[in-house]
Amino acid sequence: MTVRFPDDSVDGFPAPPRTATDRESRDIRYRQAKHEDRDALTAMYLDFDPEDRAQGIPPGDESGINEWLDVVMDEDALNTVARHDDSAVGHVMLVPDRDGASELAIFVLQGYQGAHIGTELVRTALGLAQREGLECIWLTVERWNRSAIALYEKIGFERTGDDSFELEMSLRLATPE
Repeated sequence: MTVRFPDDSVDGFPAPPRTATDRESRDIRYRQAKHEDRDALTAMYLDFDPEDRAQGIPPGDESGINEWLDVVMDEDALNTVARHDDSAVGHVMLVPDRDGASELAIFVLQGYQGAHIGTELVRTALGLAQREGLECIWLTVERWNRSAIALYEKIGFERTGDDSFELEMSLRLATPE
């Protein structure tokens, strides 16, 4: 698959680490995921509602989750975690593809959805990507997921592909000066 990217670049994303208060008045810490976040991420994915899984991810059992995290937390990938107290409540991964771009995927634990955490998590992950020199980011989203599409468009993603049940969206990050 060849992804198209917009000509215009997007800028102004905050880089981690940072803290922001969500719509439920909870202080959420956003940071680049580290090895010590692994157990908290596993616990988060074990608590994930099966109905919120898309395209078979995240896997539903601990063994599958750990194998999947091995892949998405590879040394070439960039991962950002949202934490509330001692728990992981959200995770964005930017996994490099064969064409030098990175695919974005986001997961927010159900009890934290709708509180603006997803928006801040994606913005923070893009700030990390920009700081690390990544330029082209893409994702796929199920076309019925209007709230996710609106979030991505608000952040600066553009629709670049239109498969049967998924939309492809991409953005070009401004290069740091």
